[in-house]
Amino acid sequence: MSSRSEAFDAFIAFYPTTDLEATRHFYTHTLGLELARDQGSCLIFRVAGGGYLGFCRRDTAPAGQGLILTLVTDAVDAIFERLDGLNVETESAPKTNHQYAIYHFFARDPNGYRLEVQRFEDPLL
Repeated sequence: MSSRSEAFDAFIAFYPTTDLEATRHFYTHTLGLELARDQGSCLIFRVAGGGYLGFCRRDTAPAGQGLILTLVTDAVDAIFERLDGLNVETESAPKTNHQYAIYHFFARDPNGYRLEVQRFEDPLL
């Protein structure tokens, strides 16, 4: 077992973007995430409850259509309504996925990443 001094303090996943300003606007204004750090060519957004999302400017478009960025919240319906009202591309209204015991929907961010907003019906530990 590791001691507290060896424990991890946070998680940041970085993703490429060709449009840093559209990404900044979407994640701060549309989703309401806090910009934790602006590093010039990279932006890091704080996800309340734990973790960070980072986006770094690159010359090529993001690769891999299988990539999903998932944000967990109890407010799935409210976030869907907000995104729908802002004409953010969504795949469908929120629904229950019995296989994974989640309530969720998918949207697209300005980079084309598939964004999932979900609630665990059986909360994580």
